[in-house]
Amino acid sequence: MPDEQNDHPSSIIKIISADITTLDTDAIVNAANQALLPGGGVCGAIHAAAGPELARACAPLAPCLTGQACITAGFGLNARFVIHTVGPVWQGGNRNEATLLAACYRNAILIAVRNNLKSMAFPAISTGIFGYPENLAADIAVSTICEVTGEIAAMPQIYLCCFSSSSRNCLEDALRRYQKGTD
Repeated sequence: MPDEQNDHPSSIIKIISADITTLDTDAIVNAANQALLPGGGVCGAIHAAAGPELARACAPLAPCLTGQACITAGFGLNARFVIHTVGPVWQGGNRNEATLLAACYRNAILIAVRNNLKSMAFPAISTGIFGYPENLAADIAVSTICEVTGEIAAMPQIYLCCFSSSSRNCLEDALRRYQKGTD
């Protein structure tokens, strides 16, 4: 990664519309459940694309508590690794959800850095069946990634992978607000 990217933290973020299971990055992030079992949504799609070896690799790592993260091989995916993180279930915003969601992004990035990964892709953690409002989740994703960027010299390229246009719009708005606030 060129050093000039760290001059402005948001420059390491790329917002893309894609199926995260098809990306050729060092790692993709799985919005996992605490048991690290194949589930619905992005978690189910990642497990299906990776193959049954992923579930076998996850078993000894469970449980993964909300906000924590762990790493496995990518198996049948284009990505070499899967970083699993458990987002909070939205309960109205008064149950530490924002702090826990920020911990998901921070801990996943720290695992990527410890493993010398150069690129990683995040889904919109907790916005599916966990019910986190997309706009609030987008603000947390962008601000946390940018905050971590200011703390770590060798950040991986980060892709925020959108499955829907509403998710993409929320992330683009959050990134614009962040950039405007730091200029």
